[in-house]
Amino acid sequence: MTDGVGLRSERGPILLALMLSTFLIAIDATVLSTAVPTIVQEFGGFEQFPWLFSIYTLAQAASVPVFAKLSDIVGRRPVMYAGIVLFLVGSVLCATAWSMGALIAFRAVQGLGAGAIMPATMTVAGDIYTVRERAKTQGYLASVWAFSSVAGPTIGGLFSQFASWRWIFWINVPLCLLALWMLWRNYRQPFERQRRRIDYAGAALLTAALVLLVLALLEGGHAWEWLSWQSLAAFGIGALLLVAFAFVERRAEDPILAPWVFRSRIVVTTSIAGLLVGVVLIGLVSFVPTFLQSTTDAAPLVAGLAVAALTLGWPVSASLAGRFYLRIGFRATTLLGSVLVILGAAMLVVFALSPSIPLTALGCFIVGLGLGLVAAPSLIAAQSSVDMRRRGVVSGTNMLARSIGSAVGVAVFGAIANALINRNGGADIPAAIQAGSIAVFIGVAASALVMLVACSFIPPVHIDEPEPVEAASDSA
Repeated sequence: MTDGVGLRSERGPILLALMLSTFLIAIDATVLSTAVPTIVQEFGGFEQFPWLFSIYTLAQAASVPVFAKLSDIVGRRPVMYAGIVLFLVGSVLCATAWSMGALIAFRAVQGLGAGAIMPATMTVAGDIYTVRERAKTQGYLASVWAFSSVAGPTIGGLFSQFASWRWIFWINVPLCLLALWMLWRNYRQPFERQRRRIDYAGAALLTAALVLLVLALLEGGHAWEWLSWQSLAAFGIGALLLVAFAFVERRAEDPILAPWVFRSRIVVTTSIAGLLVGVVLIGLVSFVPTFLQSTTDAAPLVAGLAVAALTLGWPVSASLAGRFYLRIGFRATTLLGSVLVILGAAMLVVFALSPSIPLTALGCFIVGLGLGLVAAPSLIAAQSSVDMRRRGVVSGTNMLARSIGSAVGVAVFGAIANALINRNGGADIPAAIQAGSIAVFIGVAASALVMLVACSFIPPVHIDEPEPVEAASDSA
């Protein structure tokens, strides 16, 4: 089926369903931020509110590889349905939460749903579109994130100010039901199920290991000291569980993460690129608003719009990436993107010496352009190197790497920034915030250099490929 790419094409209803499913995750990543003061005012527990975000990220990261593997075993549709239902249930529970602890626990349910939806969405796009079409498809999906980065905080603020923060979660109910209906109505997946034993032991070990390691990265230096017994225990036990997981996978009949994943040069290099995309993204999203508010007295909304420039640049370049990799190849395209990220980060370092809102936004926009030329083409290259039976695992591995990159980036950049801020007089001193932010921007530039090296090792991928698996749409 090669009727073109777009919402008016024969596959348009399926693409729209994928965009709506992505929107559920994208909007939820930002909509809660402006509602935190209202939630704390009602429930108390100010010291616990970071868990509203951490637990969501933790559950998502830990469940991605499991759901990605299941999509290769039972098919994409059941995993998408399960993810949306989990997200729906989690949203209803969050909307009816009676305490901060309950809200945190129910956010974990939402995170599990996100862990199923994200890799399945990317995998379905890889199934039904050719390599030549996929970059434009990724542009559509990336535009959802761009819209959500601006709309999320605005919607959250409006609900919190004029209605109730609970509507942030209630609004997900009709969206989830619509997404389920659209998938059921339009996506008919010709997926032949096989009798394959699910690797429950491997799934349990990998999930437990990732939970402990991501938890240690997210909470180290915040909830406890880096060298405290809690931190050492989480890292130590998580590492031991990973070793046990490796032994189990070597003997498993159908492992969650097969050894070939780690032997595949293209999967390894593109996953490293994805990890560094997560590092760069979280570094700027986390520190640019604070930097601008402290050094330029910018209002929170204005500071947030500077970061939005990053997420606006991403879909612009992602939608054009196909034109690049069809002419110069995947590796050259990702190298070009890495150079743009380095350039944008270097501009942020220079501009931070004399803080300016427009110039900071410009630097973020250029970084976003670069990330769009790295994230989408590297994922498409990896998907194109395997058959349909392995595409879910490849997509999930890439998403997992990006999530781990975000967790590592938060931990490392937070530790560096806090050390410099404390050394220069504390968070109440603008010059101290400036020093810590400059260090983060330098770290982002260094990460982009490593990204450039990783992308240089991406092997050649042939653009010509067989027709994608046909996914019937009732609109046809």
